[in-house]
Amino acid sequence: MQIQENISLKPYNTFGMDVLARYFYAFSTVDQMQEIGASDSFKHYPVLVLGGGSNMLLTTNFDGLVIKNEIPGIELLSEDANHYFVKVGAGVDWHEFVLYCLEKNYAGVENLALIPGKVGASPMQNIGAYGVEMKDVFHSLEAINVDDLNLVTFYNSDCEFGYRESVFKNKCKNQFVITSVTFRLNKVPIFKTGYGAIEYALQEMKVDTLSIQHIAQAVMRIRNSKLPNPNVIGNAGSFFKNPEIDTIQFESLKKYFPNINGYPTDSGKIKIAAGWLIEQAGWKGYRNGDAGCHDKQALVLVNHGNATGIEVFELSENIISSVHDKFGIFLHREVNIY
Repeated sequence: MQIQENISLKPYNTFGMDVLARYFYAFSTVDQMQEIGASDSFKHYPVLVLGGGSNMLLTTNFDGLVIKNEIPGIELLSEDANHYFVKVGAGVDWHEFVLYCLEKNYAGVENLALIPGKVGASPMQNIGAYGVEMKDVFHSLEAINVDDLNLVTFYNSDCEFGYRESVFKNKCKNQFVITSVTFRLNKVPIFKTGYGAIEYALQEMKVDTLSIQHIAQAVMRIRNSKLPNPNVIGNAGSFFKNPEIDTIQFESLKKYFPNINGYPTDSGKIKIAAGWLIEQAGWKGYRNGDAGCHDKQALVLVNHGNATGIEVFELSENIISSVHDKFGIFLHREVNIY
């Protein structure tokens, strides 16, 4: 077991923040994770588990141990009349997993194409896009309990999934390290094209016979048109959650802002596009030094090169305040702050 010291985390977070980890260790097996979990470094220092670094904003050096999850592997465990059950290592790139499913005709994750990050983070965030959430295809996961280092299985109901939420972000935060996720994927596709601009993209593509491959291509087309590539400009994708408000507040806002759009949720509330709110508050394309708001999608905060995490965080604070002043709506960050 080789623990490195004073390692820059710049290559390991999509915002490209150049902060240092006092200690750093990458593991690729359950045994290696259990070995580092039993070490003095794990027990005596703060610990940060790192996957793809795509949903975090690092604001300072980490005076503890960063462990990077690199567990590989995609395996078809079983199948029944309607589903494939596929086990995926937590360190597998999410989009690579989506491409694997497209190749095999495993349906269910096509709307989630091109989301950055690793498979292990998908249940933590309950990632979602274009009318589909990870919980819709989730079967179970395995995770190591950091207290006793035993491997524990969580099923769908155990995870308490919500909108970009799970038990791992709340009452079980920092208590488990996810090592694999098993997905329940469909043999017969259930096409979801009514959310966002998917139908328009499919028309542009002149698609006659719908397939999961076509939906994924449409999603990738949309995302590439408005979301910056983190390899080109530092970002963590959507920085804020889409807020949910009650119908009374929504109808009141429509009187003053007739162009505001809302989508009914299962909870009876109305979901508002955070990007629209931010744009209407005047932040789209804003830049102060190297911290800014993307010029094509106001929901994305960016690092133009040398911004600090503190500068991006302060920008997010100003956006939250501005949107609340204009609309009476509080935005909540989707990105985790460290």
